[in-house]
Amino acid sequence: MSTAEQAELRGAEAASVEGAGRTDLVPIFIMGKRYNVPSTLTIQKAFEFAGYQLIRGCGCRGGICGACATVYRMPGSAKIHVGLACQTIVKPNMYLAMVPFFPANRAVYDLEELKPDAQTLLKYYPELAKCMGCNTCTKSCPMDIPVMEYISAALRGEIEKAADLSFPCVMCGICASRCPAELGQYNIGIMTRRITGRHVKPRAEHLQDMIQRIESGRYEEPLKKLMTADMETLRKLYVEREMEPHTADEMWEPEIKQFL
Repeated sequence: MSTAEQAELRGAEAASVEGAGRTDLVPIFIMGKRYNVPSTLTIQKAFEFAGYQLIRGCGCRGGICGACATVYRMPGSAKIHVGLACQTIVKPNMYLAMVPFFPANRAVYDLEELKPDAQTLLKYYPELAKCMGCNTCTKSCPMDIPVMEYISAALRGEIEKAADLSFPCVMCGICASRCPAELGQYNIGIMTRRITGRHVKPRAEHLQDMIQRIESGRYEEPLKKLMTADMETLRKLYVEREMEPHTADEMWEPEIKQFL
């Protein structure tokens, strides 16, 4: 028995002992093996309860990074379900596997030279023209993004619309893994967002002002004080910090403005 197999066996035994006598456990199948886990756990926590150590595919644990893409089937169903392991609650007898990375074409380009049109996208992602409009990408998206719609917008040269529709993408890659035309939708989406930010949207004046403040050295002294402060001072500053109210508008500013 290999070292990896021994570690997996020890993890399964530990989970079995930990779950002994509990009545809230449900069976799930991880990589073909059955484990009994608490019914309230997410898939990610169920993996760890079963004894797996997640080195890849655990990321932010908050539904933001997209690193924990998961596919699973349910008994008696031919449908492949998808989700993020950190957000999806286990179901009895689900047969699952995590896909922390799915290879997709990623073009290399100079953003300054790109133009906001369909020809630019097709130059770097010619497979974009293979889109069949089957909508499998949208159906598989755990973020409920209209993936086919932003791909269609990209094909029409509506770069800003494609950027807007694809904005919530966490780049988990599930759309690419299910696409029969073999597109890397999320990489196409991020390209439209980069082009929009650089060549379509007007430059933010406040950003340039802030860059000038930083380059002027305005924040050097406050940063040095923080870097040399003892732990107790840092704790005090953190606890007593002025927090932005939940109901504040976008123009809110703190009373102490030395760090603005």
